[in-house]
Amino acid sequence: MQEIFEEKEIVISETTPIIPMKDLVVFPSMLLPIFVGRPMSLKAVKESLNKDKLILFVTQKDPTIETPHPEDLFEVGTVALIMRQLSLPDGKLKLLIQGLTKAAIKEYVQVSPFLIAKITPLEDKKVPEITVETEALMRNVREQSEKILSLKGVDYEDIIAILNSIDEPGHLADIISSNLRFKLSDAQQALETLDPIKRLNKVNELLEKEFQVSSVQAKIRSQAREEMGKIQREYILREQLKIIKKELGEFDEIDEEIEELREKIERARMPKAAEKEALKQLERLSMMHPDASDAHVIRTYLDWLVELPWRRSTKDKLDIKQAKKILDEDHYNLEKVKERILEYLSVKKLNPQAKGAILCFVGPPGVGKTSLGKSIARALGRKFARISLGG
Repeated sequence: MQEIFEEKEIVISETTPIIPMKDLVVFPSMLLPIFVGRPMSLKAVKESLNKDKLILFVTQKDPTIETPHPEDLFEVGTVALIMRQLSLPDGKLKLLIQGLTKAAIKEYVQVSPFLIAKITPLEDKKVPEITVETEALMRNVREQSEKILSLKGVDYEDIIAILNSIDEPGHLADIISSNLRFKLSDAQQALETLDPIKRLNKVNELLEKEFQVSSVQAKIRSQAREEMGKIQREYILREQLKIIKKELGEFDEIDEEIEELREKIERARMPKAAEKEALKQLERLSMMHPDASDAHVIRTYLDWLVELPWRRSTKDKLDIKQAKKILDEDHYNLEKVKERILEYLSVKKLNPQAKGAILCFVGPPGVGKTSLGKSIARALGRKFARISLGG
């Protein structure tokens, strides 16, 4: 990774290149790695590295837009310093950036091949003193953050230690917003709020909502674990019951069906990969309740697998004159198409070991695509099969 950071006073110029962010709001004081892959963003990084290594990160309003225009971006972002860069084999860049300050876009001076805009740095309002109410608010957001991280199963001791060391309301709000990854619209609203107390109040509201969501998620995970435990217990009991029935010589209809499918799989002489998958699905079916929704799907899939003619084949009749006669009997005109088919059959006759080719007939309904396929099958002495692929 190339080190490009130098200790010197940083001066933010009036114009700077822009990197649109799809799913992240960059805050001041954030130190984070990002991956850059879009052509316009790669060109913006190159321009920044050749200039002052500063770049404005602005979040997209719609993360699905691949090539955003000025109207697709929010008007406030964060100026960051590119500290390191690493070129990846696929042409992308991995950057280590340090958020410096918020900035508002005054106007765009270039939109192609990448975005450049005139910007105005934004500063937070000064907090004259930390009142009792503010201190209580800061303590509350720290405690809420700890609860949320605990519910998410995150090792939070280091993060909480950092939060406890911050005594500026605005900085605390930014650090929490950057680590808990709120919804993009909520995080952007927090970024645009220049009053530190108001911003911290906004973050406190978001934390209350996030705590409720995380509590429900934790409850769902707990229920899922209990359900998995129940399924495992049922599996063990079913296996024990199966052994008992086998010892007693008692098999129900489901057991008989499973054994019958197992015998069909063995007789089908499938390739190893197909047989492995078939046996895997058969084991799944044996552990399911017969009325389960997936049971019918798996049963149908296995029936289809065992009915395929895995090891059965026919010997081709590569008589070019006979093939031409059949094609002419079945189709009037279509000389170019019939000529191409005869060329394929001739190559097949000259090189019998060559792999089979796929002939694709394209055209509207009724022009003879299916009947040509039938004629080829008749000429080769094969059975014609029609399979609808859908889509």
